[in-house]
Amino acid sequence: MALTKDDLLRMYHEIVLIRRFEERSKELYVAKEIGGVYLHLANGQEGVIVGSIHALNETDHVITAYRDHGHAIVRGVDPKYVMAEMYGKATGTGGGKGGSMHIASGAHRFWGGYAIVGAHLPLATGIALASQYRGDNEVVLCFIGDGASNNGYFHEALNMSAIWNLPVVWLIENNFYGMGTSVEESSGNPVLIDRAKSYNMHAFPRVDGQNTLEVYDVVNQAAEYARTTGPVLLEVMTYRYLGHGVSDRLYDSETRKEEMSRFKDRDPIDVMAEHIRAQGYPDTDKTFKRIHAQVEEQVEASIEFARQSPEPTVEDLYRHIYV
Repeated sequence: MALTKDDLLRMYHEIVLIRRFEERSKELYVAKEIGGVYLHLANGQEGVIVGSIHALNETDHVITAYRDHGHAIVRGVDPKYVMAEMYGKATGTGGGKGGSMHIASGAHRFWGGYAIVGAHLPLATGIALASQYRGDNEVVLCFIGDGASNNGYFHEALNMSAIWNLPVVWLIENNFYGMGTSVEESSGNPVLIDRAKSYNMHAFPRVDGQNTLEVYDVVNQAAEYARTTGPVLLEVMTYRYLGHGVSDRLYDSETRKEEMSRFKDRDPIDVMAEHIRAQGYPDTDKTFKRIHAQVEEQVEASIEFARQSPEPTVEDLYRHIYV
């Protein structure tokens, strides 16, 4: 499906929104306004999130790990409810009981946000099995960190999806490091897409994660294949500009700085902006300036909403335990 001018500008808006939302989240975490054990940010990986989720239908499903804020926002969750959850407030997506790593919204078919590495992969298999059983033509998009691809959950989930020809798109976000360990040091074969061969699973060549539109095109094809034929494995090459969590200092070496600079030279915001400029739309730079101003207002409004929201009550501790 060809993307319109409005589609392109919306995607640009969302990339910028995720970036700014997480920049402010880091500041608030350091200032101890946002609590929790950890805060995992996706700075640099926004093109993967936006491109892939836009390729889905509204009735499709999305599930991911703990670096999940942007996925919820692109799926349609209002940023103010995401921020409220990070503040631990009653108005948050989980009523303040999940926090940063457990953003989810059933209304948007976004199932989380899971803190245990790889534990969401069997759940993706189960959602896809239910979809196949009902015959409702829905696809599951499951995001996987490169580090999680060495986890037992990965092999079990992909194997079962292949046996049953389930409608799943398994998307490995390869940012070159599982926490601080490089893929080369942790994987016998660092070309992770090769693992599709183990399950006789369909795969596409590695995807440029800095190019939102390339991600969109490939995931669009993968989703249609999964919808009609069976599971697909993708490996999207990207980079996060910060450590595994905001407390990590992993980029002090000259090697890492040089490596990161190569990806920052092709930042997903800049790559998307250049594509939009190339379309010849009038007043493009003025439009970008307006989008950045709108994003600033959105993010600050979400923070103010979270600050003003009520704390969960003692009674809330016992809600949602039993059906």
